[in-house]
Amino acid sequence: MSTLPPASSQVPEALAQVSDTSDFLRWSKAIPGRWARHGLIAVLLVISGFAVWSSITTGRLGQAAIASSVLSDHYSAAATAVLAAESIEHKYRLDPGPNILRNFNDVLAQLGTALERIQRSGSPADHLLVEDVRTSLTPYVESIYKMFDAVDQGEALRARRIDNEEADPLFEKIENVVLQAAAAHHQQSIGALEKLRSRESFNASTTPIVFIAGLLLAGLFAEVLRRTRFELDSQRKDALHASLHDKLTGLANRTLLADRFEQAMRLGRRQGSTTGLLLIDLDRFKEVNDTLGHHYGDRLLDLIGKRLVSEARGIDTVCRLGGDEFAILLPSVEGLEGALKAAQRLHTAITAAFEIDGVELDVEASFGVVVSGLHGDDPSTLMQRADIAMYAAKKQGKGVLAYDPGTDRRSPERLAMLGELRRGLERRELFLEYQPKVSLSTGKVTGVEALVRWQHPVRGLVTPDEFIPFAELTGIIGALTRYVLNLALSQVRAWADIGICIPVAVNISARNLLDDKLVVQIIDLLEHYNLTPNMLMLEVTESAIMLDSYAARTILRQLHGMGIHIAIDDFGVGYTSLAQLKDLPISELKIDKSFVLAMQSDQANELIVRSVVDLGHNLGMTVIAEGVETADVLDALGDYHCDMVQGFHVCRPVSAEAFTQWYVQRERK
Repeated sequence: MSTLPPASSQVPEALAQVSDTSDFLRWSKAIPGRWARHGLIAVLLVISGFAVWSSITTGRLGQAAIASSVLSDHYSAAATAVLAAESIEHKYRLDPGPNILRNFNDVLAQLGTALERIQRSGSPADHLLVEDVRTSLTPYVESIYKMFDAVDQGEALRARRIDNEEADPLFEKIENVVLQAAAAHHQQSIGALEKLRSRESFNASTTPIVFIAGLLLAGLFAEVLRRTRFELDSQRKDALHASLHDKLTGLANRTLLADRFEQAMRLGRRQGSTTGLLLIDLDRFKEVNDTLGHHYGDRLLDLIGKRLVSEARGIDTVCRLGGDEFAILLPSVEGLEGALKAAQRLHTAITAAFEIDGVELDVEASFGVVVSGLHGDDPSTLMQRADIAMYAAKKQGKGVLAYDPGTDRRSPERLAMLGELRRGLERRELFLEYQPKVSLSTGKVTGVEALVRWQHPVRGLVTPDEFIPFAELTGIIGALTRYVLNLALSQVRAWADIGICIPVAVNISARNLLDDKLVVQIIDLLEHYNLTPNMLMLEVTESAIMLDSYAARTILRQLHGMGIHIAIDDFGVGYTSLAQLKDLPISELKIDKSFVLAMQSDQANELIVRSVVDLGHNLGMTVIAEGVETADVLDALGDYHCDMVQGFHVCRPVSAEAFTQWYVQRERK
């Protein structure tokens, strides 16, 4: 039989067990609440910390981006000043003067200012770079002033030597240091902006959490985010606008023009309308920059852009392609006649005088005009043909000219020939023949003209008329001219070594007269072959001078000042005025052979020949007649007191070896 404890002893124990269980349950239920409270506090702390962290880091990144951008701008200013110094240095050698010297000093001051700003806002590494540049800058400036002094004294060879041996090494060191640093800091600035943009993206993705966790903190963060986003959007909009517009004039640039051109062509095909394009190039704009400075040139370009916009229709797109070249897209134009009327109106508008700071400036321009359908069905073809028309307008001295297929030399065959010509120069397939010039009074050989020929491995002998005009439309004319000068002067050296001392004449194209490097190249070749300048004559056509008379005069005067003789070739078929003729450093007039060949059968041509002879003599020039093919013409030219003759009757163009034999036999007579 079992025994039970007393009831009084069981109740307290049971109550104690219930109490313990209740406390456990309350405690166990309180744990989630406490964790929830702690979690809420933790979330609030995290949100608060996030807001503070985002604000601080975004601000720091913004400050870093601004500081990096400012320092990059200082380096860009220094790089611009360094490049400008080089440009002005070359310009002084071509056309020395106090204005250019002042420009050089101004550029040095700008460089000094940029270096001081880099010193103030840069890091210790930037400080070391500035000191390194300043260390090289002092001797460089001293060398440049020595070179300027040599130029002023007319000592071109000494100036060249100072430039090569003293100034160039120092300038290259300065240029490399500054340009590399500018590029590096530009990349750092871009990187800082990219970091700022990445942070903005991260902040945008976490913004909803901030709004859910706490409106006040989210609102604060949203304000920071809004400002950051506004700044980035503003920068993106500015960058987009800059990518589609010209910085100087605010006009559409080449990229925006191409886009609108495509849209206009598509719309035109759907609606059956015509799209026109005007390509505009200012004539002798370089004269404004060289005479008044780039500040006036930039302001003039801006005014020209504004005037074009004011005269164009609202649907037209006025674009600056770069330099002094503009384009105007004409959607829905009334055929070629409508495009030509628009071009004439715009030409009249921009050739009216401009006034800048009390200085009145006149602008001349050449317009190339094309329309869709008639001249092409795609923007690329129309742009190319507008360029051809513009160049033809410039060459012919006409303000406005539509594209003419008859003047377009850019056929596929000629494009293929261009590549073959480049290879031909490399393989030395081109050679020279020489045609002598003979004095009518003494019968002596006074010089030879170098005439280039091309022995093509497949086409055979290619005449100059087939490849030189096309080469003049491209940059290859520079390489071709250097090739011919080198061959001609090496042959003059070879003749001089065997006792035949006669100068050689080389033809120079219009593009050569726009190349600032031409003078330096000729100096180098004369030094290389140990020849005096009077052993070289350069023949230029009237049309070459007319294309940019200011630039042509500058280079011709440089060459003439060295002692190189200058001749006007094919005189009488161009547009040179007497005022231009008397101002040019010309030693010789060559009467175009078309007049000489017809002078005995056409009294008008005979009168032209006699008049040119008299004109040349009155201007103190030597006159030579080309195309002398008969003894009667030779005698008639002698009666007119023409100085020299050149033609088949005297001697055909021959190789250097054949000329040597011909010359020796003639001298023995």
